[in-house]
Amino acid sequence: MNMTGTYTYPSIFNDVLGPVMRGPSSSHCAAALRIGRLARDLMDGKITGVKVTFDPNGSLATTHETQGSDMGLFGGLLGWDASDPRLPDSASAVQKAGIGIQIMIEPLKHDHPNTYHLVLKSAYEQHQITAVSVGGGMIDLVEIDGIGVDIAGDYFETLVFGQPAAEIGTCLQSQHPNDLLTVHPEGLVRLRTRQIPEEKTLQYLTEQYPAVKIRHLAPVLPVMSHKEMKIPYITAASMFASGANRVRPLWELALAYESERGDLSSSQILSMITEILHILKKSIGEGLAGTKYDDRILGPQSDKFIQAMQKETLLDAGMLNKIIAFVTALMEVKSAMGVIVAAPTAGACAALPGAVIGAAEFSGYDDLKAAKALLAGGMIGIFIASGATFSAEVGGCQAETGAAAGMAAAALTDLAGGAAEQAVRAASIALQNSLGMICDPVANRVEVPCLGKNIMAAANALSCANMALAGYDPVIPLDEVIETMDRVGKSLPRELRCTALGGLSITPTSIKLKQSLNP
Repeated sequence: MNMTGTYTYPSIFNDVLGPVMRGPSSSHCAAALRIGRLARDLMDGKITGVKVTFDPNGSLATTHETQGSDMGLFGGLLGWDASDPRLPDSASAVQKAGIGIQIMIEPLKHDHPNTYHLVLKSAYEQHQITAVSVGGGMIDLVEIDGIGVDIAGDYFETLVFGQPAAEIGTCLQSQHPNDLLTVHPEGLVRLRTRQIPEEKTLQYLTEQYPAVKIRHLAPVLPVMSHKEMKIPYITAASMFASGANRVRPLWELALAYESERGDLSSSQILSMITEILHILKKSIGEGLAGTKYDDRILGPQSDKFIQAMQKETLLDAGMLNKIIAFVTALMEVKSAMGVIVAAPTAGACAALPGAVIGAAEFSGYDDLKAAKALLAGGMIGIFIASGATFSAEVGGCQAETGAAAGMAAAALTDLAGGAAEQAVRAASIALQNSLGMICDPVANRVEVPCLGKNIMAAANALSCANMALAGYDPVIPLDEVIETMDRVGKSLPRELRCTALGGLSITPTSIKLKQSLNP
């Protein structure tokens, strides 16, 4: 993800297979909610008014309402979780809570397309924050009251406002010598810990400096970072250069990566990935049973596909048809505000899990085998997060469903018993097939052509997995394809990067649909 500051290395559960959420877009809904949660903590839970500003040249100016940024932000300001069932009603809930919201479209100095500028008020204080959504629900809080920071939500952040900052920093560091501390001369000291500092430490601080104000920002990511954080590899080339056996399954190498990065045991990681699998299987079941939601373009279709399979009126595609049904079911749950897992994003939430769970069920594999395959796909996601982006606003849909295709290709190769080297080759071929894919949501909703792109990503993945298992040569190494993907994405016109200003978004039918959904 090319992130700066203390959050250096991506995590499979932070950046790739998560968050568990509701809503059409992780870079809108989940990211906005996390920004809102941090804003709420900064105000100590006491907020009477928020002025939200989006840049007219960014993506949020045209998409903040229809793709869920407002919904997520309001839920975060209320302290809700990303999977909270009340999220669709967050606008009325924030009003009932007495929080006045003002949304402005004005130029901002930050040029990231997903930039949020918030002015937060209460009866006692006022703060300003600037934060960006960097893709897949990940965020970076870059300014507090004009002071440059780099808060990703992967620590307990203790913020001390006041002077003399240097002395306050020295005092805090003496109490926390093994934790990360940053002193901003403007009057802010940041202490990053893996648990809330002891009350006696903060009491001592306030006794020494009575004028200081202390705020705690709770982590918003599932896997926390730590001062001595390190990783065994960050690219496919470095993974194999590290001595990793190319014939080992990729899921084992993913396990080794996440264990070192997150300071987690193998059993913890397998438990976490199995829990994600169970969430996904439940969501598929809900999708196949039929979903209802008014503000959507497409109604339930996955049940019709299952019926057509049973009647044998479809072309015989075996495993692929099972995958198509499951991908469709997950996309329908997303569009109905059901619980999904961003994998790696909400807009691309169905390709990887639909392919893995569909193939596993068709082949009679158990849950553990399917969970390990998801973990293998997560390793490819780590390479992409490190070398490119999951944000369609930055790189087009190749960054979302394209990335999902690469991850799914590796996962299916792993599911079939392929070696790590074969899985990496499958991912390379799948990503090559996805270069240049634009993001052009019809009627500003993440449904069309998103459903078809997720199905095509899964079909691409299945084909590429078989190609790799049969010994096909990808020619271009995976790392070079990821670098190319990043370069191509940044070359796409702004109109084709999730702004709803180009492609299918501006067809007469799309415009009519948008008008009918927003009377």
